[in-house]
Amino acid sequence: MTQLALFDLDHTLLTCDSDVQWSAFLSEEGFLNQDDAVKRQQFYDDYEAGCLNIDAFLQFQLAPLARFSREELNEMHQRFMKRHILPHITQSAKQLVQNHTERGDDVVLISATNEFIITPIAHVFGIKNVIGVRLEIAENQQYTGRYLGTPSFREGKVIRLNEWLAENGKTLQSYERSYFYTDSFNDLPLLELVDVPVTINPDETLAKTARKNGWKILDLSDERN
Repeated sequence: MTQLALFDLDHTLLTCDSDVQWSAFLSEEGFLNQDDAVKRQQFYDDYEAGCLNIDAFLQFQLAPLARFSREELNEMHQRFMKRHILPHITQSAKQLVQNHTERGDDVVLISATNEFIITPIAHVFGIKNVIGVRLEIAENQQYTGRYLGTPSFREGKVIRLNEWLAENGKTLQSYERSYFYTDSFNDLPLLELVDVPVTINPDETLAKTARKNGWKILDLSDERN
């Protein structure tokens, strides 16, 4: 039977947070002001504390996408990748994904970050299956700044995973073994669901839980790509 390998992105496969880096990029490009930076930091602090209002955050984070055409955004994303993402990919992270891919496992990136940001990053790792915050697209093919369905955050990751499995005619029981790699205690609902929970550079709360439960703890923050 095939195995399932699920990967979080921020501070897991990356040594940074792609949402934070996207905001930094927009600031560099002159599209966010100081007030926006303050708001962004507060949202990040709330995330770290486990009290993030996901709807308010997504309203803030997705609004700039509606200001540009898809062509403009794609060009911006290329610059963003070069400056803010590629320097935060380690060889050990790429190797971990490659190990599952070469074994013939179904590999999925599942992130609370939106699919516009994470899909090109997933492709760098050779990951084709991407679950992130889904974005509403207008008739003119531009993003509206709103999201669709359940955000892939906390318990939402379990919901979105089950939706993806159903779309592919599968359940978790279709797999011989399921893995989930993440850094954040916000992902406990999915960690507790899979057969093999693995923490990568975990935050303090998750590290304590991992040690208590005997979960593997990995460090992928070594050499850069």
